[in-house]
Amino acid sequence: MLLTACAGHNGSNVSSQGDFGKKLSDTTIHINGIRPCSSSDETGVQIDRSKPLVVLTHGCLDSAARFKALAEVFAFQDQQAVCFTYDDRDSLLKSSSELSYALKQLSNQLNNKEITLIAHSQGGLIARKALTKQHASELWLNTQTRINLVTISAPFSGIEDASRCGSKNLRLLTLGLVDAICWMISGDKWFEITNASSFIQMPGELLPQVGQYFKIDTDERDSCRTPGSGNRCQESDYVFSLGEQYLQQASQHAPLKRIEVRAGHTEIVGDFQTPPHKLISILQQQGIMNQTLPDRSEGLRILLGRLY
Repeated sequence: MLLTACAGHNGSNVSSQGDFGKKLSDTTIHINGIRPCSSSDETGVQIDRSKPLVVLTHGCLDSAARFKALAEVFAFQDQQAVCFTYDDRDSLLKSSSELSYALKQLSNQLNNKEITLIAHSQGGLIARKALTKQHASELWLNTQTRINLVTISAPFSGIEDASRCGSKNLRLLTLGLVDAICWMISGDKWFEITNASSFIQMPGELLPQVGQYFKIDTDERDSCRTPGSGNRCQESDYVFSLGEQYLQQASQHAPLKRIEVRAGHTEIVGDFQTPPHKLISILQQQGIMNQTLPDRSEGLRILLGRLY
C-alpha cells in the first residue's frame, strides 16, 4: 500500500571515480546527521568556512550516497556540498527537528552565513518543516544566516497510496489493525504522510532567514526508470502526481518560485546510469549552482560521463 511512496534505487549504487569533492578546506566538523555524500561510514566533513554551503537531503529508502555524484558536480563548479541523512522510519517531525538543529550548528561554523538546502521527495517534507517559524523560530532567533530552500518532487499534499492510513472510519472499523499495518510498512511517520495529518494540512510559515524557495515539481507521467526490451518499460519512474506535490496553504507565506519539469522521480536527481541534466540546468538557471565556464564545458561532460 505504501511501498511506492518510497520508490528509489538504493543510493549505494551511485558510484564514481572522480575525486572532485575532496578539496582542501580549513576545518573538519562533526555534526549529527551531517556527513559526506558517499556510502562510507565517515561522519566528519571538511568545509571551507569562508564559502557558502550546500546541504543535500535524500528521500525515503535512500541514503547520502544518492547525492555523491551531484556533490562532485558542485565541487567541479567550485561549490561545497555535504549531505544530511536520517532514519526514514522516524517521525517526520523528529527528522525535521534533527535537520533544523544540524543546520543551525552548520551556520555557527560558517563565516559566510549562506546555506542552500536541496531536498528530494520525502526529504522535501522534512526540509520545509525544518525551516518553519512554528517549528524552529526560537532556534534561529537573531541569526543572520541566509537560507535558500530547494525542494524536489515532494508530496506536500500527502501521499495518495497512504490515504487508507488516514481514513478515520477505516481505522475505527478495523479496531487499530490498519494503524498496525501502516506502522509496519512506514514506521513512526505512517500517519504524518497522509493528507489527514496536521503535518500536511498545516505546513507552516517559513523562517525569515529563508530568502528564496524554489519548489521543483516533476510531471512524472509516462516516465521510465528501467527500460525493457524494445520500447517497453520494465520499471516505471512514476511515484508522485502533480496533485500530490501541490502545496496549498504555504504558497501565500513563502518567497516561493514554482518550477514544473517533465521528469521521472529518480531521473530528476540522477541515478547510477542517468545524469541529472534537467536538475543541473534548473539549478544553474536559478543561481543555485554556478554556471559552467565555456572553457570547462568539456571537463564537465567528461566528469558526468565518469560519474554516471
